[in-house]
Amino acid sequence: MQKHLAKRGAAIRQAQIKLDDRDLKILAILQREGRIPKATLAERVNLTPTPCWERLKRLEDAGIIESYGARISLRAFGPLTIVFVQIELESHQAEDFSRFEAAIGKIERIVECWAVGGGIDYMLKIITRDLEDYQKLIEDLLAAKIGVRRYYSYVVTAPVKDTPLPVSAVAEAG
Repeated sequence: MQKHLAKRGAAIRQAQIKLDDRDLKILAILQREGRIPKATLAERVNLTPTPCWERLKRLEDAGIIESYGARISLRAFGPLTIVFVQIELESHQAEDFSRFEAAIGKIERIVECWAVGGGIDYMLKIITRDLEDYQKLIEDLLAAKIGVRRYYSYVVTAPVKDTPLPVSAVAEAG
C-alpha cells in the first residue's frame, strides 16, 4: 500500500501539473458532489463545458482524480462495529512486510491499512457486524501466521468527523 501511494505521488509530481484556483474549485466540488452534471460543474466554476471537460481530463490523466464513487451510508445496513487496530510485527524484514500486506489485502472487512512509523508497524480500520465477528477476524489473522507479534484494538463508540481533506489545504502545503 505504501509503495502504491508513493508511486501515485511520484506520478503526480512527474506530471508537474500546475493547479490554478479553478482546478482547485473543480476538485473541491467533485469531492462533495461526485455526480454533478458536467454542464453544472462548468457553470459553477465559470467555464463553458468544453474547457471544463478538458480540465477534468487533464486532472484525470495526471492521476489527481483517481476515481469517482459514492459514499454509502453503512448505517443503512444495520448496526456495525468499527475498530481501529494497531499491529506490531514480529520481524521487520522486507519479506515480512510484504507477506503481511498481501494477507491484509485479501480481507474485505479490513477497509484501510496504513504502514506507520513509531512504536507500531500498521494501523488498520476494520468494519464488522459486531465484536464477535471482529474477534473471529483477529483469531483468523493470528492463526494465519503472517507475523503479528502484538495488536491493540480501539472500538469506535461514535463517529465524530469523516470528511475528505480539503483540496485547497493540500495544494497550499505543496
